[in-house]
Amino acid sequence: MKPMGPIPADFRAEDGRLLIGGRDFGALIDEAGDTPLFVYDMAVVRARIDRLRAALPKGIAIHYAVKANPFPPLVCAMVPLIDGIDVASAGEMALALDAGMPADAISFAGPGKRDRELEAAIRAGVTINLESEGEAERAIAIGGSIDVRPRLAVRVNPDFDLRGSGMRMGGGAKPFGVDADRATALVRRIVEAGADWRGLHIFAGSQALDAGAIIETQAATIALAERIAQEVGSKPPLVNLGGGFGIPYFAGDAPLDVEAVGAALPPGATGYAIELGRWLVGEAGVYLTRIVDRKTSHGETFLVVDGGLHHQLAASGNFGTVVRRNYPIAVAGRMGATDKEEVSVVGCLCTPLDRLGDHVALPHAEVGDVIAIFLAGAYGATASPSAFLGHSPALEMLVGD
Repeated sequence: MKPMGPIPADFRAEDGRLLIGGRDFGALIDEAGDTPLFVYDMAVVRARIDRLRAALPKGIAIHYAVKANPFPPLVCAMVPLIDGIDVASAGEMALALDAGMPADAISFAGPGKRDRELEAAIRAGVTINLESEGEAERAIAIGGSIDVRPRLAVRVNPDFDLRGSGMRMGGGAKPFGVDADRATALVRRIVEAGADWRGLHIFAGSQALDAGAIIETQAATIALAERIAQEVGSKPPLVNLGGGFGIPYFAGDAPLDVEAVGAALPPGATGYAIELGRWLVGEAGVYLTRIVDRKTSHGETFLVVDGGLHHQLAASGNFGTVVRRNYPIAVAGRMGATDKEEVSVVGCLCTPLDRLGDHVALPHAEVGDVIAIFLAGAYGATASPSAFLGHSPALEMLVGD
């Protein structure tokens, strides 16, 4: 048997049945009308934001990277609790605006912005995180053509990356941002053109659980921002330090010590923002999928469910994971049962990649039982190939709001 990651402590059971937001999983499925179903507990998200506020020095803003989970009810519920939203498309920008986030608290990143997206952001008053000199020239020209002063920040590709991160976004040749040694010249060009320079965005990596590595990277990021400010001769209005805070998906993972990260930041610091997605919402979600078949092949037992990687790609090990490992998984109606058997939980797609639990120990389950896959609050429904093989998209719902 292969180990699985830890079930988040926010979830409990009553008479062996999983509760999400204090409600029985079966009642939630009945309310939604079907499985597969993503359920997000807003109380968990709210507690995360409160914990982060307490850990960070006062004056440091909290931004939400909406790509982690753009479910509109979730985003609307988060808006009053955070200071900004970071988007990566015109669609996400519209979502953030519709959710009530003020335009001047929205930043738009991404290396392939089209002219119509740049124009929409400029007209709305959203800050554009510039990814290249060419994008800067296009934004400046568009602003001039519509007589609107664009709000422009520079995304910097730093000379370092986030040690131990799951996805390295900085250091070396990257499609993201402007190399650090060219950032000062680009800032000067923005100011000389009469645009509204809104600051710097420096993002080195993601999914890190090592507080020491994050502290080291944030110190280097602050030093780089200060160097650019000195060369420009002006303090940036905002320095987005990125995030990179990870969550414990797999066996052996330890939670990130965010209090240590916050304590290492300069006390009384202003003009900085932490941009997080996964850490705020990842552990708040559960993916519920029903067993439609139980079969044996060459002595191995397979539980075939009505969901799969087309909804929850990351749990299948096909979303940037080098070695496939098991997310925390449970039989939702038999939580805490001790009679375990070795099974593999597989999805409904015609591909051997569609495996949500690989040789895991679970209580005996039959057709009709529900499998719960945890840590499903980030990079689930919208990060998965939902159109693959024409299956229906998963349902989603928010509780605890």
